[in-house]
Amino acid sequence: MNSGGQPIKVSPSRPSARPYGRLAVLGAGAWGTALAIVLARNGREVALWARREALAQQINETRENHDYLPGIAIPDRLTASADLETVLSGVEALLIVTPSSSLREMCAAIAPHVPAGIPIALGCKGVERTTGLLLSEVVAEELKGHQVGAVSGPTFARETALEHPTAATVAFPFSYKDRLEPEKSPAARLAVSLSGGGFRPYVSDDIVGVEVGGAVKNVIAIACGMMSGAGFAENTRAALITRGIDEMKRLAQALGGRRETVTGLSGAGDLTLTCSSTTSRNMSLGYQLGQGIARDDCFDGKPVVVEGEVNAVSVCDLAHRIRVPMPICETVNAVLHHGADLQESFSALWARPLESEPQTLDLSLEHPSPDLPLPFGAD
Repeated sequence: MNSGGQPIKVSPSRPSARPYGRLAVLGAGAWGTALAIVLARNGREVALWARREALAQQINETRENHDYLPGIAIPDRLTASADLETVLSGVEALLIVTPSSSLREMCAAIAPHVPAGIPIALGCKGVERTTGLLLSEVVAEELKGHQVGAVSGPTFARETALEHPTAATVAFPFSYKDRLEPEKSPAARLAVSLSGGGFRPYVSDDIVGVEVGGAVKNVIAIACGMMSGAGFAENTRAALITRGIDEMKRLAQALGGRRETVTGLSGAGDLTLTCSSTTSRNMSLGYQLGQGIARDDCFDGKPVVVEGEVNAVSVCDLAHRIRVPMPICETVNAVLHHGADLQESFSALWARPLESEPQTLDLSLEHPSPDLPLPFGAD
């Protein structure tokens, strides 16, 4: 009892995880820089690799990434370089935040320099187009002897760098040893390294579910953008988000992931964010296409990389190989890459046979009006 006669509450003992002291982040775009800033603010020594020497020099001299995160101060613990050997020297953990389409090339480039056995986390999202491999599988092929994970969730880079309250998932496969001492696992140690200020990580052992959510959400976001740009509003977006989550669950489960993971930050959370604002390049591309703007004229004609545009092909190819139906992703892929008419494609999506929502109820009914088009141009 305390002096007031009330029982003393004793907090249960919790194990502590040791953060990494020095980390490297490959990719000085908005998200790579934001993650590097979070780590540096939390007391980590961070080496940030930039593809262009001029950008690395600008970051070091001005303490700001004017190209991708203008107006946000970069901590002194962060140094930038365009030299891979310099960036990777002595690091305890590595985050790769380069475009998914160049990941295998990036792995080959760093192979001679990456310290043996360090954990590698991916901040990029997608499925490799030529092989259908998840990105963690690509890294495992190219860089043997490393535990490979991912950092994923509803995270706009600028808000993260501004310390807005942000949550994300840090996922690595757990070995038997990791389950005995989870606080020593790469997932726990990286989560603690990132934790601080507004950034709150959650730990997962389902790397497959996390990666599938990250890859598919970009494609669904393009679908939401297309329909919003065409004049539809909240009902339509909510339907696409919800059924998009179902497509994520189907693919994750078929690949050995867990359906419940898709309802978390890296699936439903990331999808909701990406489908809610044209701050997302995926949503923005879809919105412009829905307005009737030609692809070459989107983003004012600038060559903007949109991950969902690439992922639409690779996700659908993978789904075909393992026979997982993903009608929303198929619709987006048809419009983006096969010349399909946007209005006709989405009308056909809505006119498919009626289905049951729970998987346990096996039901398919002919649609009563499959030829009735959606009223495009709706207010």
